Amino acid sequence: MKTQFGLKSKAMRVLGATTILSTMVLPTVARAADEPQEAMAPSPEPQAAEGEGFGEIVVTATRKAESIQKVPISIQALSADTLAQRQVKGLTDFATLMPSVSFAGISPGRNTPYFRGIVPAGGGRESVGYYIDDIPITGTGLPDIQVYDMERIEALSGPQGTLYGAGSLAGTIRFITNKPKTDRMEFGWDAEVNKYGKGGFGGQYQTFVNVPIADNLAVRAMGFYRRDGGYIDNTPNNGKFNDGKSSTLTLGDNNPNTKYTLDNSSIAKNDYNDIEAYGGKLQVLWQPADGWDVMPQITAQKQIVNGYFGFDPRVGDLEVHDYDTTQLNDKWYQAALSIHGHIGDFDLVSATGYYQRQLKVLNDYTYYTVTYDGFGPGYENYLQFFDKNGCTGSGASLKCTSLINPTQYYSGLRNERKFTQEVRLSTPKSWPFDVTIGGFLHHQTNEVNNDYGIHGLADIVGFTRAGGGDSNPAGFGIPTTQGGTMTLGSPAVKRDAFYMTEQNNYWRDYAVFGEGHYNITPELKLTGGIRYFWTRYKVLGFAGVAGSARNTITSLYVPTGKYGCPIPFPDERLQCINTNFASPDGVGRYREQGETHKVALNWQFTPTKMIYANYSTGFRPGGFNRPLRIRNIGVATVPPFQSEELTNYEIGIKTTWNNMFRFNAAVYYEDWNNIQYSVVVSGAQGAGITGNAGKARVYGIEYDAELKLGKVTISTNGAYNNAKLKGDFCNFAFNPATLSISQLPACTQGLSVVGSSPPTPQVAAADGTRLPRQPEFKGTTSVRYDTSWGDADAYIQGAALYQTGATQDLNVFNGNLYVCPEIAAAETAAGRQCQTPGFVSFDFSAGIKKDNWTFDVFIQNAFDKRGELTKNTFCSITFCSGSSRTFAIKPQFFGVRWGHRY
Repeated sequence: MKTQFGLKSKAMRVLGATTILSTMVLPTVARAADEPQEAMAPSPEPQAAEGEGFGEIVVTATRKAESIQKVPISIQALSADTLAQRQVKGLTDFATLMPSVSFAGISPGRNTPYFRGIVPAGGGRESVGYYIDDIPITGTGLPDIQVYDMERIEALSGPQGTLYGAGSLAGTIRFITNKPKTDRMEFGWDAEVNKYGKGGFGGQYQTFVNVPIADNLAVRAMGFYRRDGGYIDNTPNNGKFNDGKSSTLTLGDNNPNTKYTLDNSSIAKNDYNDIEAYGGKLQVLWQPADGWDVMPQITAQKQIVNGYFGFDPRVGDLEVHDYDTTQLNDKWYQAALSIHGHIGDFDLVSATGYYQRQLKVLNDYTYYTVTYDGFGPGYENYLQFFDKNGCTGSGASLKCTSLINPTQYYSGLRNERKFTQEVRLSTPKSWPFDVTIGGFLHHQTNEVNNDYGIHGLADIVGFTRAGGGDSNPAGFGIPTTQGGTMTLGSPAVKRDAFYMTEQNNYWRDYAVFGEGHYNITPELKLTGGIRYFWTRYKVLGFAGVAGSARNTITSLYVPTGKYGCPIPFPDERLQCINTNFASPDGVGRYREQGETHKVALNWQFTPTKMIYANYSTGFRPGGFNRPLRIRNIGVATVPPFQSEELTNYEIGIKTTWNNMFRFNAAVYYEDWNNIQYSVVVSGAQGAGITGNAGKARVYGIEYDAELKLGKVTISTNGAYNNAKLKGDFCNFAFNPATLSISQLPACTQGLSVVGSSPPTPQVAAADGTRLPRQPEFKGTTSVRYDTSWGDADAYIQGAALYQTGATQDLNVFNGNLYVCPEIAAAETAAGRQCQTPGFVSFDFSAGIKKDNWTFDVFIQNAFDKRGELTKNTFCSITFCSGSSRTFAIKPQFFGVRWGHRY
């Protein structure tokens, strides 16, 4: 069992240690121009002459153009060249190049990034800010923004305290687009053909154009089409489940008339997780007067993602058994208006944004049915449904023989709308200090429609629509004449949904902020800032089964004002609403206000060397929990969960030596309070709540460097994170005396909550438990050789990606179920955490450039390693550990790319 725990091998230890000691690194960073502020058009980029070392590196992370070597925060920037050289197309690609960033999810468009081990496992808000220029795109499952015609991507580690708000608890990722230019015409295109090693073919075409219309007016446009071949096979099950057992469902009571054999042959397909995406961007820059820039822009994309991007090792390498369609149809656009100008000597910036996204999701949910089938008698009404065309007789003589496929599927429709407005005003540059003050508002509405359904459920025996004509008694399950327990009433809430969510969620965020800088001496600068915020949340709608809808106490039928809703629901949304939101009008509410702040001191002791100390805080709003029904007892109240707070203490250095070696590093310590964590409470019929798991602390080091020796450039970066709980994480349980669900005030290892069924361990995770998802060490190293080939420029490059293993859940037993289910109980009892194995993968590329033509060849994960990142399941891990899936880095991937610039 040694390989299950700690660093995976001596080789990993040596590789990590030697990489840190070598300090050769900094991924090639953005060589942006000195622009007045990030939303406007940049000046031409300064470039280093051949053999002269580095060019200037300018970023806008502090809301103004500034050398990356003078910004007193830990920041990494990936330039357009680096993004192209490393074949970065979306989030999962650039996250691998950022050592402090990890991510989790099940496919592109459904992934969430994290920083420095701050990985919340609950709550309704994001922990990482996600920006296109000045405008945030919030959410926990982020769109996969196509990385093309980008000036750079910036990653800001740690809470930003002042300039970024609720979504930036742990860090911020910013996409900085190329802006229109009024002084020249530009046009270019890039085409690529690629293939996964044993998987499918793919390719993409991308193009951009910049057109000056007048001396003060220019237009820039970008468009792309992309298709990725898949690499995971949905293989025929051939009469077996993923665990090698029979695929015959016994449907709870072992009635021979109700057995159903699963067969996925109709949808089995090789390379089934393919992607098709297209979209573009349009920007207009207008300079109506000297010193004023107005830039409207719109970015829009559509992406269709098929299949899961995880595989089941029990089935085979890069193989799964899926029994229903899994697909994400994701379309979104962001419209923005940036205005930059001067009022006297004061600098004014206004950024307005509107974002709309629609996600249509289909998921195979068969393994949920398989899990419930294994629970035995008592669950037959959840699984047994008959086609009315297979029934004879009526009343007591009713006999049904045609069982519909009882397996479940998930169908989701989510509409997101967000409006953002920020205004900033900065003092004149002639003043002995500079101050920026601003205001921010963010209004967000999310319309959620989730169906957990069974195909044909709305048309089963006994289902009678209004004005129906079906003389069979209303019911589902096995008829009593056949020894079953048919239940009267339709199980379909709406459409084919057995369980349905139909809700609207509303968020309102407001903030005012200020940040100032004062030079104590020409070399010593003090920065201070504060942000006051107000956040509001409310939810309205329905969630539950048919029994919940018919309840005459907790469900209100809006058209009549009477309690108890008819089944099925009308087509119009929000006609039936839950009223158990502890509010007379059936609306769940949460509100909060507070402040975050920042203090930094940086000493530029030489023109090319700086040391800084930074203190900053961040927050993530809390939220509302609705009351839950406890089996055979009644309704239990659940308190709201509180906001998370993160405090960061950081010391860093930024140095350049002889314009040929650059080294930056930061050492940090972070305190994380009120960790938000989702739990399924024993006895609550599978329903979940979000609570606060306690405190944690994270300390570590981040570094990046680059060494240029003539034609050879060696780059590396890395991060070591030691992230652990600070105190015991006590479990949540139902208290029958108070009819409430809350966290235990204290916990003792080995004891369980008295009266809970099944027993609830008091200790979910003990003091010192490692936080999940983030590897202890992650880094990349690349070596690039530039040369000439005839009259063309040429290069060859090799790169390594390496990281140690990671645990998968804050709850130790649940985390072990993900990674080592067969021995999870024993390892948990021994106080050990199973973790995914560490890995190393290698990428290679080469290319030539002549005049304005480029041609590149590349291969990623050249030796086809299965670098495991995360694990996931179809339902609660305590029930579905036998069907967990592994999400790994991309398998071997190679291709050719050519392009032209005019």
